[in-house]
Amino acid sequence: MPRWWLGSMLCISLLSLTAQRASAAFPGFPNFPTVDDHRVVYGGNIKTIDETDDDDTDDDPVVPIKMTHMRVRSDIALRYARTAVICKVYNPNKRPQEASFNVLLPETAFISGFTMTLGKETYEAYVKEKEVAKQIYNDAVAQGVAAAHVATKARDSNHFQIKFNVEGWSNATYHMKYEEYLERRHGVYNYAINLLPGALVPKMDVIINIKESQKITMLRVPELRTGNEIDASEKDAKYNKAVIQRGENERQAKIIFAPDLKEQKRLAEIYAEKTKLSGDPDSWNIGYDSTEIDEKQGLLGQFVVQYDVLQPKNGEILVNDGYFVHFFAPSSLQPLSKHVVFVLDISGSMYGTKIDQLKKAMDTILSDLHADDYFNIIEFNGYIKVYDIQEPDKSQRSNFTSNALVSLVPPARASAENIAKAKVVVSKLEAYGGTDIYNALDAAINIVQKGNLEMQSTNVSLAKNNNETDSIENKLEPFIIFLSDGDPTVGETYTGRIITHMSEKNTGPNRVPIHSLAFGDDADRTFLRKLSLRNDGFMRHIYEAADAALQLRDFYRQVSSPLLSDVKFVYPRSQIKEGSLSRSQFRTINDGSEVAVVGKIADDVNEITPQMLALRSDSGGRARIPYEINAKVPVIRGKNEYFPLERLWAYLTIKQLLDKRDAGDTSLSELGDDGPKESPEKKALAIALKFSFVTPLTSLVVVRLNKTDVKDENLVDAETVDEPHFLAYRHAAAPPIATLKTTYKAESTPTGLSIASDAGPVLFAVSSKRFSNSAYGNQFVGQTQGGYGAFVGQSHAEHSSSGFSYHSSSGQSSLSQGGYSSSGSQSQGGYSSSDFNPLLPDPGQVFLPPSQPPPLIITTTPTTTTLNAELQAVYHLEGYEWALDNINTNEDAFMWIDFQGLQVTLKLSKDANPPQEPGGDYECWPKAPANSEKGLWCVYLTRCFAARNYTYDDYTNKSCYVDNRYAGVCCPKNEIDRKL
Repeated sequence: MPRWWLGSMLCISLLSLTAQRASAAFPGFPNFPTVDDHRVVYGGNIKTIDETDDDDTDDDPVVPIKMTHMRVRSDIALRYARTAVICKVYNPNKRPQEASFNVLLPETAFISGFTMTLGKETYEAYVKEKEVAKQIYNDAVAQGVAAAHVATKARDSNHFQIKFNVEGWSNATYHMKYEEYLERRHGVYNYAINLLPGALVPKMDVIINIKESQKITMLRVPELRTGNEIDASEKDAKYNKAVIQRGENERQAKIIFAPDLKEQKRLAEIYAEKTKLSGDPDSWNIGYDSTEIDEKQGLLGQFVVQYDVLQPKNGEILVNDGYFVHFFAPSSLQPLSKHVVFVLDISGSMYGTKIDQLKKAMDTILSDLHADDYFNIIEFNGYIKVYDIQEPDKSQRSNFTSNALVSLVPPARASAENIAKAKVVVSKLEAYGGTDIYNALDAAINIVQKGNLEMQSTNVSLAKNNNETDSIENKLEPFIIFLSDGDPTVGETYTGRIITHMSEKNTGPNRVPIHSLAFGDDADRTFLRKLSLRNDGFMRHIYEAADAALQLRDFYRQVSSPLLSDVKFVYPRSQIKEGSLSRSQFRTINDGSEVAVVGKIADDVNEITPQMLALRSDSGGRARIPYEINAKVPVIRGKNEYFPLERLWAYLTIKQLLDKRDAGDTSLSELGDDGPKESPEKKALAIALKFSFVTPLTSLVVVRLNKTDVKDENLVDAETVDEPHFLAYRHAAAPPIATLKTTYKAESTPTGLSIASDAGPVLFAVSSKRFSNSAYGNQFVGQTQGGYGAFVGQSHAEHSSSGFSYHSSSGQSSLSQGGYSSSGSQSQGGYSSSDFNPLLPDPGQVFLPPSQPPPLIITTTPTTTTLNAELQAVYHLEGYEWALDNINTNEDAFMWIDFQGLQVTLKLSKDANPPQEPGGDYECWPKAPANSEKGLWCVYLTRCFAARNYTYDDYTNKSCYVDNRYAGVCCPKNEIDRKL
């Protein structure tokens, strides 16, 4: 699926009451059987499935539930899409049967409504705050979407599912609505619908209405896709069975897709073949599910519509019902010259297909560099290597344990000669060793800050030689492309400290955006997303697939042509309601993209007069000149129902507030005249509840009501679900459960016992992040059948002579037959080589035999008063007596093995002046998560007065690096440099 579906990274999943725990928590709730005892519960009674009623004695074959009609309706206005999926099913048997409603929707979309009609009764879902929903169903547990159950899937998407029973000889209809903003990328807006109903449908129709304020200049419908490709382009074949109708004013269009059964079967066969060729056996049954339906039927693919509109040179501002939107998509401008730093992970987990795909992608990306661009290449595993493109063979490696700093080299100009040399460098990349993310990023930021200063002086002189004015600002536009497929395992492994250090270091006029590429499922996407959000960039997931090289190239092309930099949209404060303006400053705007600013107009304002300020390239591309646009827009107080500016404002505001929350940057907190304003999370929650959006902060609640429970059906609203009579089984004094007239079906699963009702179960859907959250780095725990093994200095792999191996770049253990055989023989499914193994440690590292546990490095030192006095004098440790018995005098350092099996070396200085961090003291946290404290700063040990009272164990938990090597400690600010 195209990258344009990526965003807040949410996963909509179904939660249903765990029967056993619910029985204990709620008196009156039916007692459910154990997970091994399949029974049906009716009211408060339990009967086995074999104990059939008189009505169930017939031997008629069971005919599966059939989907009779699937409709999709979408209205797209001003790039804002509102989609409704309506499905009707029929149970041709007299017995109830279970069906499930499944929808695969864009990851950037918010569900905004869901209703079920069972027979003649309709049940509506309500959006509630997540904690409130938990109070309603405080015994709910997430079912989730296990990988074993995935049959088709689409990238950057969410799965929504509800299971329910359909009465015999009756119909059921479910209706779900979701909303999304279509981002412009590569010069087009992309809209996609997943048509995966799980069966051929007698009647299927998709109608998409587009209404824009400007002329629709391009509209195309490519052939249906699997959802696991990069964006379609004009080179892709068009789907000629889609009907396209254009309006008379060229601002409207309608797309109709109504495949008959023959066409559905043809599309399903094409989809199955594409999925087979992609090597992905997994597949969702989207729409509805019946166990007796052939799962290969009815998977049609992804229906895509792409369009673009006329882009006014000065942008466009639209006003409707007190809201405004400001669109701006620059064109016909010279791209800014840029400085790109490629930071490439070549650790052992990249071995094989990944490193080959990286080489292939980089070969194309290097060819895309412009002649006026500059670039650097940094490779990293347990070592850091910055290539000197002029003399790549002389480039030196550095690692976190060495005394030498990473060698910095100036950026290379993207000349034909340098690009050819860089391609040779990339072609020789080899994957092995650990992952030192901290020092790799630190080196990249250093290079940008140093390189941009040098290039500024060069550009200034060139500008003067060309008689340019002194007001021209000269600077390359820098950005870092950071690719990694795993967690940090070497050097600093605590991701919180990595983010803090990079964010504090990356400041000033040469601040550089960091765009992170998470390669594969093992990459810590939570960490990479937060790192990028804090540093003006964004994270993208590169899926492990045959087209990974295309994904990398496609991402690079999105960010590789900046047309404007330092963009600011300025609105007079008197014209805009306070606190209503969305993001209005952008580091760059790239070719083929668009930015949108939304806000509320103040009362009694007749016009708004915004101003756009930026920097653009001069005609030669070597310098920057100011770019300014001034506008005046009359305010019309009428309301146009076709232009949903209010909902567009709500959607974009929530997305940006959630980004602020996820960034976790305290500098983003806002202060008002009366103290702190509401947090971004509280603001987003209030808007989500008002507009009924399912977000990471809200839940979708669906409950069946007995008509006797609510006398007036018109009184059932979002608040009713909190009232005691709404869920009678929650209270001991409530009437017996049998009065609800609800049949609960208990099912055993690998994770426990879950239930669903005959009325569209007692459940609620919630949003949760699809990727894992690793706030404290990774853990290293693993044991092979050949015994225990470990690497000193790296924990990237274990080696076993038995033919079994452990390897995990994400820090989680796994045991698999095969692997590397030290005898050189080929083990089952494994890798054998007498010369090279990518998972062995870097040269110079110590390998411990499997029979030995990882040792602690202990240095015994005589404890005589004389020797202690000498050590105090040499290392200036007066008052730090606890440290004296723990010094490795041969290395002038503290040394120990940490909980991951990694060698920690913290140098001690013999200089009377304690070492300091070049960029100033930085904030840090203790390594023990349970003892995390705020307001601590990393300083050299002897600068922290409080550390005099530490023990050695205290120090190992509060240690940090000063200037990448010296023995630092996380110290309270008021204890730094304090004297007796």
